[in-house]
Amino acid sequence: MVVDDHAILRSGLVSMISREQGMEVVAEAGDGREAVTEFRRLQPNVVLMDLRMPGMDGVEAIKAIRKDFPHSRFIVLTTYDGDEDIFSALDAGAQAYLLKGMRRDELFEAIRAVHAGLRYIPTVVAKSLHGRIRPDLTRRELEVLKLMADGRSNKEIAADLGTTEGTIKSYVFNILGKLQVHDRTEAVTSALRRGILRL
Repeated sequence: MVVDDHAILRSGLVSMISREQGMEVVAEAGDGREAVTEFRRLQPNVVLMDLRMPGMDGVEAIKAIRKDFPHSRFIVLTTYDGDEDIFSALDAGAQAYLLKGMRRDELFEAIRAVHAGLRYIPTVVAKSLHGRIRPDLTRRELEVLKLMADGRSNKEIAADLGTTEGTIKSYVFNILGKLQVHDRTEAVTSALRRGILRL
């Protein structure tokens, strides 16, 4: 099954895979919810899953499907190479993570590997995860980080969250330490690049 919210890209993938010997596309979906429905109906051997889609995203769809079908197999196919995106997808149960710029033969190789029950992590993706320390941000720290990304001052964030400016300063201090950055701008930039925050 091919899941992508971009219809032209999806039809291109379907056409390419359908021409490969021993492969058949049995279903398509334009978002995560549709993917869950189609998976329950057809239970394909391998799912190519886009990461960011409107409504239910790829990670949520993988989790929803694997809850009922724990042995289902997924290849995430995306343009996003942030370490948090990669980690979230693999943590949800994806067996492979490919970037949309990969070669056609690499896609087929990944499909065959995942179908055989193997993992497929290209070198460029593995490098993003090498030595990675996942920042253990609390729910409140993530809220503060999101408001920082909106350009809010400590005083404004404190008012929004119903707390004191001093408390927000301590949250910001913790965020900078966990992300291993020196200032608010670097924190937001790092969080966006790594997929911790999304615009």
